[in-house]
Amino acid sequence: MQQSGALFIGSEIYRGSSYGAKHPLRVPRVSTVIDLGRALGLLAGRYRASPRAKPAALTAFHHPAYIAALQEAEATGDLPPAARARFHLGSLSNPIFPQIYSRPATGAGGVLLAAELLAKGGAIYVPGGGTHHGMADRANGFCYLNDPVLAILALRRAGHRVAYVDLDAHHCDGVEAGLAGAEGVLLISVHEAARWPFTGATGQQGNCVNLAVPAGYHDSEARMVLHELILPLLQAFKPDAIVLQAGADSLLEDPLSRLALSNNAYVEALRAITPLAPRLLLLGGGGYNPWSVGRCWTRLWAELSGQELPEVLPEPARAVLTGLSWGGGGRPLPEAGLLTTLFDPAREGRVNARLRAEVAALRQGFAQISGLG
Repeated sequence: MQQSGALFIGSEIYRGSSYGAKHPLRVPRVSTVIDLGRALGLLAGRYRASPRAKPAALTAFHHPAYIAALQEAEATGDLPPAARARFHLGSLSNPIFPQIYSRPATGAGGVLLAAELLAKGGAIYVPGGGTHHGMADRANGFCYLNDPVLAILALRRAGHRVAYVDLDAHHCDGVEAGLAGAEGVLLISVHEAARWPFTGATGQQGNCVNLAVPAGYHDSEARMVLHELILPLLQAFKPDAIVLQAGADSLLEDPLSRLALSNNAYVEALRAITPLAPRLLLLGGGGYNPWSVGRCWTRLWAELSGQELPEVLPEPARAVLTGLSWGGGGRPLPEAGLLTTLFDPAREGRVNARLRAEVAALRQGFAQISGLG
């Protein structure tokens, strides 16, 4: 069910900020989606500027002392050694950069606005959201705040049953730490096995369902997981709202995973999941190849908002893609075909027998524990 009234919540802060020249998040991502959306006429009448969340709103999940440390780090450009160690700030993964507070607070503000606007139903896309590693009292895995947790808590305060589905290559350890055992919340994560943060082993515990997939995970396997695990769990849970984290680092081209999806798999998942609740909040997340992220997230926005995409990009959209770079690091440029279309070739294959067996066991275990057949 495509959402003709879907909204896009974005911000220019992502264009003017970077984690630093040597960090994987030096590459443009949200700004690329905005630029492609404008070049293709996909944002007219649908774009909302994201507000910046106030500190009091962030303390719905995060400790006040940690929020204060982020604000101090932005104001002064540094923190005392004890604060750096306590809050895991100033490291290679979580550097202190000029927008260390305002950038994540803008992502959080976007999802909190979305939760408010979803009161009567609908679909909203916040590509700057999806920072699923952030902990209540510290930064973690490039994530300073945990906007998925903040969004889910806001939706719960409004009385909604919430299902969270995470397609990122990395396990959503921060979301699980924040919401494991929470009433009226279902957490589903499909992520790469033996990949940082080395949590989320395949299994179910309470409201958390984790599936760690093997390297080389491709479209055929993602389709099986979607139809034999994710959709049955959602149908059994009957959520009032779904939060879908679409981290694009599960794509074949991403440098920080060994998975092999095409962006078709993401679109297929969104298309199947959207009709299962009257409210959908779509988030970004990981993704460290600027071309594959921009192309995937733009396709997802077109799908969510019910807008057609051309098979061959017009010149303004091609110019957006050809203008991207890695920002250093010496990685190869994308194949020329990726610069002329947003549609990936299918990446199909034989479904791993062990993966199929694990999916069947997870589905059966959930049915037994929840009493849902």
